[in-house]
Amino acid sequence: MDPHLLRTFTVVARLRSFSAAAAELGYTQSAVSQHIAALEADLGVRLLDRRPVAPTAAGIRLLGYAEPILLRLAAARADLTRLAAPRPGPLRVGATPLVVAAAARLAEGGRDGALTLHVTTRADLPRRVATDELDLGLRDGFAAPNDPLPGADLGPIRVEVQGVEPVVVALPRTHPLAARRALGLADLALARWVDAPEVAAPLTQLRAVTGADGFRAAVRYLGADVAGLLAVVAAGHGLAVLPAGVVRAHADLVGVALAEPRLVHRVELLRPAPADGPPGGSGG
Repeated sequence: MDPHLLRTFTVVARLRSFSAAAAELGYTQSAVSQHIAALEADLGVRLLDRRPVAPTAAGIRLLGYAEPILLRLAAARADLTRLAAPRPGPLRVGATPLVVAAAARLAEGGRDGALTLHVTTRADLPRRVATDELDLGLRDGFAAPNDPLPGADLGPIRVEVQGVEPVVVALPRTHPLAARRALGLADLALARWVDAPEVAAPLTQLRAVTGADGFRAAVRYLGADVAGLLAVVAAGHGLAVLPAGVVRAHADLVGVALAEPRLVHRVELLRPAPADGPPGGSGG
């Protein structure tokens, strides 16, 4: 399976257009059509319907394999390039919104004191470290006490745990549950919630860990500003699961401990594996 053909297929499937894929890839539309036809001939299945352009059932199945394969190849290329010629210039550090300040401290004394700090998403940060878009990445997330965060299994990445702290349900001080010592998360499934997937625990994760239907968003908060999210919760628009220290620092909020399920806020440093080490990542 030719990775060039596979890449063309993923772009066409994402854009739902041969002409748009040709423009993005820098090919002619005829070349894109030939790539797709060659891949379909190689696999013996039709991958894309043409009118309108959309992946078939086989195409959808292939996408599940294609994107991780292409990412692994890009990570391998970046790793070998890094070994051959270390990149000069400012230290490039990525961070998810809750740990930007910690990332800035971590990068002190970088290359000649120069630093480029990128605020990025939890899902995208491992990819950007693996493909050499970033030299270091600091990310946060929510997990069971002994579990690593998902998504760093891209080969040449080393994972180092930087911190673990309890999580709480953030509520306004005037909320009827604010005086409780602890709360079961499943009991709050029908409460009003703020869905802030890049700052708080995502509601999809809360549904998964409790097995409870519910956790519907009263407010969708798609920003990366932590102070903005805290203001939304303090104003009574919905609850959020956050690190205890973040909530403790806000005068108008109360953090109530989670009785069950057990979750922690985890912070991990991602960096390329050393040149003399194996190409696999290691957890801590």
